[in-house]
Amino acid sequence: MTHEYINRTLEPLLLRSAREFPAVTVTGPRQSGKTTLLHHVFAETHGYVSLADPDVRAWAVTDPRDFLARHPAPIVMDEITYAPELLSFIMGIIDADRSAKGLYILSGSQNLGLVSAVSESLAGRTDVLRLFPLSDRELDGEPARALPWDRSPDMAGEAMAVPVRHAWDRFLRGYYPEVALDTERDAHRWHAAYTTTYLEQDVRSLRAVSDLTDFQAFMQLLAARTAQILDLSSLSRDLGVAVNTIKSWLSVLEATHQVFLLRPDAFNASRRMVKRPKVYFVDVGTVCYLTGLRDADHAARGPMAGQIVETAVVAEVYKTYAHLGLSPALSFWRTSHGQEVDLLVREGDRVVPVEVKSAGTANRRWADGIRAFRSAETHAEVDPGYVVHPGDVAIGLGSGTLALPMRDL
Repeated sequence: MTHEYINRTLEPLLLRSAREFPAVTVTGPRQSGKTTLLHHVFAETHGYVSLADPDVRAWAVTDPRDFLARHPAPIVMDEITYAPELLSFIMGIIDADRSAKGLYILSGSQNLGLVSAVSESLAGRTDVLRLFPLSDRELDGEPARALPWDRSPDMAGEAMAVPVRHAWDRFLRGYYPEVALDTERDAHRWHAAYTTTYLEQDVRSLRAVSDLTDFQAFMQLLAARTAQILDLSSLSRDLGVAVNTIKSWLSVLEATHQVFLLRPDAFNASRRMVKRPKVYFVDVGTVCYLTGLRDADHAARGPMAGQIVETAVVAEVYKTYAHLGLSPALSFWRTSHGQEVDLLVREGDRVVPVEVKSAGTANRRWADGIRAFRSAETHAEVDPGYVVHPGDVAIGLGSGTLALPMRDL
């Protein structure tokens, strides 16, 4: 089934990087839309070759000079991870004329191997960008929509009427383009096939994983802990493997863009603060699949509802900043007494506190954590806070805090 192209937030940054660097490397999880994006942006200016094809790959590896001569720049080289031998030869071509820009647009899914190979061969010659699954703003046709705390008053616009059930349907399907855009596709079967491919192709190639069955069980246990404090010892006991093994498996999931960690706020560190990070899956659809959720109503009423909504909200912010090429300090704040703010966005001398609630009916107690954080913050100016929820009402909660529907995020 062919779908209309969905504009990505990353496009302006991708074009700017191609004007400023001899090479651009786009990495990200498998099936996040890298090939589609590069075809769309560079179809009229660059050639294209995919190294995922075994015959093409064999040619590139055995005779890289001839391969590059037959595929001259400017060119998009998809899945460069399969032929890292090309990178040193590409470096030589780039160095022959350092004034030339946008010669090579490279992409790959295995961040662990790709970034290390690029760092060795193309240091200072390439910009490395990340493309994650679709964001809500991209699905809504507003890829340039700023986050609430970065909007000027005239940019706010009118809220879109997105039913709560629609949001939960999105959560279960997830945000990978192929399944997010084809609502007739069986999402459960798609994620099952995706997970199998990920394990067999991405994970099997990494020496850190020797038993794929145990690794899949680890993924399932970790999915049930998304948006929670990471407890390596608990995972170790539940799986019967060493803590160091859990650490290496977690590194694999991070390197292949399946999960990311949110660190506790470093500016308010004390003995009363939680020191361990929280773990989030990049795609909430992966969480729903791995935890066996298949019905939107059941998921919305189930024990993981809060974790799912929080994962969706934090991942939306994470993806949006990544697609803009920005790296603000994202963290969380939690005391040993249970006071917490789910997400802090620090940019220079400002900090934005963001709480997430799964209930749709707002009340003033939702802002308790943000109030406590304001009292404890001593390092920066605290911007207006937000409590993001799946309801449809934006309302002030006092203390400079706004209850904000997810659709307006």
